[in-house]
This record gives sequence, structure tokens and C-alpha cells, in this order.
Amino acid sequence: MPITMSGTAGIATPTIQTGGVAVDLYPLVSGTAQAATSGTSIDFTSIPSWVKRITVMFSGVSTNGTSEIIFQLGTSSGFVTSGYLGVALTVTTGGTTGTTALSSGFMVRMGTTAGTAAAVRHGHAVFTLIGSNTWVCSSTMGLSNTEYLNTTAGSIALADVLTQVRVTTAGGANTFDAGTINIIYE
Repeated sequence: MPITMSGTAGIATPTIQTGGVAVDLYPLVSGTAQAATSGTSIDFTSIPSWVKRITVMFSGVSTNGTSEIIFQLGTSSGFVTSGYLGVALTVTTGGTTGTTALSSGFMVRMGTTAGTAAAVRHGHAVFTLIGSNTWVCSSTMGLSNTEYLNTTAGSIALADVLTQVRVTTAGGANTFDAGTINIIYE
């Protein structure tokens, strides 16, 4: 199969011929890791229009308050703060609890123990384009300070092409005080 290279915005995009049809192969691009040690949100902007999947990774992320962490997707018009669908499930040594995800973002729900400033989160969330600017979310997070595991699944239909991802807290008032957050997109 012949492979050719073309480039946009400094990124080489290989093209492979499959059955006489050119198919673009987009690169796996790592963002710049952000220290989650201050501020009420961590934003990753300038995501290219060709992106079909985004992974947000957490290592030791904590806030100074009791609100759950949420992910919000955005377009060139800004971050979308409503219309998120899905559920978050928390697994503990005592059993499982479910909650409907907040309509204002995909929630990383860790139950009552995580609703403390001591909660230290690790894991990732994956956002995948299913078509027509509709994105699905799948997330797995765990705490290192206690035995809690969260899994989240949901979707949102955006009005335009995704260009940015925000990590914040429900209500947006808590401040990040520890850890690192980064993204990979493809």
C-alpha cells in the first residue's frame, strides 16, 4: 500500500491507499501537561477540527473543596454548560452507588468520601466523536487516598465542531491544589 505525507499546521498527515481510496491517518498528539495546583479550571484549547478522540489523563488531582470534578466540551463559541447525558457509578468496599451525571458536564463522582478536599484522583476520560458533532464519554477514575473507583458514561450533541476541553468542578468554585492533567488527541 502506498503511503504519502501531507501537512497542515506543521503536523504531517500520512495518507494510505486502501482499495484505491486515500485514507488520512492522523497523528497521536500529546498536549502540554498542566499542573493542577491553582485555579478553578484547567482548559485545553486549539484542538484541531480533524480530531476524533480525546483522552484526558489525571495523576494525583485534588481540589480544596467538596464539589465533584466535571468535564465540559467546547466549540469556538465557548464551553457547553448544559445538555450532558449519562450516569456516573461509584464502587467502594461497601458496594456501589449511582447518580445521574450533572447536565452541566460529565461528572467524576467519587461519593461522599471524594466530596472532601483530601480526595486524590487518578485515571482518564475518553471522548470519542460518534458523528455529527455528537461526542460520547467513557471515564475510569480511582482515589489513592481511599478505596473508591468511578466509572462514567454519557454523550452530548454539540452545535459545532469541538475545539476545547475544560476540567472544572460542579459549580466552578473549588480550586485545584495538587496533581497533573494532560490530554492526548487523535
